[in-house]
Amino acid sequence: MLDIVPNGLQTARAAIRVDLQFIADLIRPGSRVLDIGCGDGALLEYLVNFKQVDGRGIELSQGGVNACVSHGLSVIQGDANTDLATYPSDAFDYVVLSQTLQATQEPARILADLVRIGRAAVVSFPNFGHWRVRWQLLARGRMPHTAALENDWYNTPNIHLCTITDFVDLARVLGTVIERAAILGPRGRTMPDWAAGSLGNLLGEQAVFVLRRRDK
Repeated sequence: MLDIVPNGLQTARAAIRVDLQFIADLIRPGSRVLDIGCGDGALLEYLVNFKQVDGRGIELSQGGVNACVSHGLSVIQGDANTDLATYPSDAFDYVVLSQTLQATQEPARILADLVRIGRAAVVSFPNFGHWRVRWQLLARGRMPHTAALENDWYNTPNIHLCTITDFVDLARVLGTVIERAAILGPRGRTMPDWAAGSLGNLLGEQAVFVLRRRDK
């Protein structure tokens, strides 16, 4: 007799964005999760259905909020730039910010709020240090286009792009502990540990970090 549950889980996991797949694997079942900038709720829906989390979300766009609510998710309209200060400390086990940090007005303040609100903060972002980005700037002298950076310079939501090395430096300045880091290469494959450091900053298309406050 076939076990359909693992197949259903695998199918649902494959349907979400590659960095969200990695993030989903980090979340413990039954946890309290806040997904900031949750979009259409793909990650939240997966976590609620397959990991039985107590999931909440904040999304700026009304269309995203409507999509989430139509799937029965607890999501409110809000702006990470202004609304995180209202959340109490340690209100969630995990706070997730996926592919959004570079679009915030004050990334350092946002990171400080993430590790205050959550016992752990999970952050993913495109790596502006990837070799294709560097090559396009060098060879073409124009803002690059990659799978992780699809917009033109004049219509992009990204206002604070950074490299993996930049992000690590900011975490150190803030006194934030990096509990785990994963560098994702082509098609979302996790790069091996030997690719950390400057090599990972060159080859990684995006990165996922798990952070916490130093006093936890």
